[in-house]
Amino acid sequence: MLGTSVRCYGPSLHRGRVSGILLRWELATILSAGSTVAKAAFLMFRSRGMRTNNPVLRDKTFQGLFADGERMTMNGTVAKTGLLLVLSMVSAYWTWNRFDTALAGGQVETAIASITPFLWGGLLVGFALAMVTVFKKSWAGVTAPLYAIAEGFALGGISAFFEMRYHGIVFQAVGLTFGVLAVMLVAYRAGWIRVTDKFRMGVVGATGAIMLLYLVDIGLRAFTSMPGIGFIHESGVLGIGFSLLVVGLAALNLVLDFDMIDQATAQGAPKYMEWYGAFALMVTLVWLYMEILRLLSKARR
Repeated sequence: MLGTSVRCYGPSLHRGRVSGILLRWELATILSAGSTVAKAAFLMFRSRGMRTNNPVLRDKTFQGLFADGERMTMNGTVAKTGLLLVLSMVSAYWTWNRFDTALAGGQVETAIASITPFLWGGLLVGFALAMVTVFKKSWAGVTAPLYAIAEGFALGGISAFFEMRYHGIVFQAVGLTFGVLAVMLVAYRAGWIRVTDKFRMGVVGATGAIMLLYLVDIGLRAFTSMPGIGFIHESGVLGIGFSLLVVGLAALNLVLDFDMIDQATAQGAPKYMEWYGAFALMVTLVWLYMEILRLLSKARR
């Protein structure tokens, strides 16, 4: 797990650097929400049966795949998901420790500069690896672990920065993320949440709208003098309510992912698709973590 020694400097310091980090955080949120915003739009028009919002787990993902040898299993997918999480935590710890070491000298800007290459590198390399994994599923055994490592570098830096501003927030976010994962898995296995066509379409439509809203927001902030869409960033009732909604949507995407992986195992998908399923779950978990981090930061302001 991440270390606890990052110093808390409060939310009011170094606003110039803070704005730069927050913009990278917004970009990370968009990319990690599926690593495939463009792919989502492409597949939405291409496939009639939208079985899950997560673009890497669309209805046609497992069609045409036949297992000549070992077949995909849920247990295998869960084990590989755990491995990806461990890899991401290890690389996140490395970036976190780098930030903390630089911060020991008391220079916040130096600490931020020390992790900036890993933030950008992790985001861009992670996105590229996600695209490769989506289109070359048989490579997932290699690309999925590399994706997890790249995402860890980015998330470690972002997490260390937020820990500096809001002491204890990262461990709350990590705990809530795994808590939500456990609750949704139990709810799915117990049949408390039934995945119907209407359910799928509702989650897909709502999440697609959120992704479009995020793209518009970051476009306004990056290319105009406008501050973006207020309620996405505000800490008032509307802002917190919006974040709760998005966290809920991310959680429902986990249910859709569980359902699709169940269908894949029933269809006898090949063994390497366990890596692909683990990658897809990783994408959703990263998005969920980012949204919980956003929600908690709003509550701290």
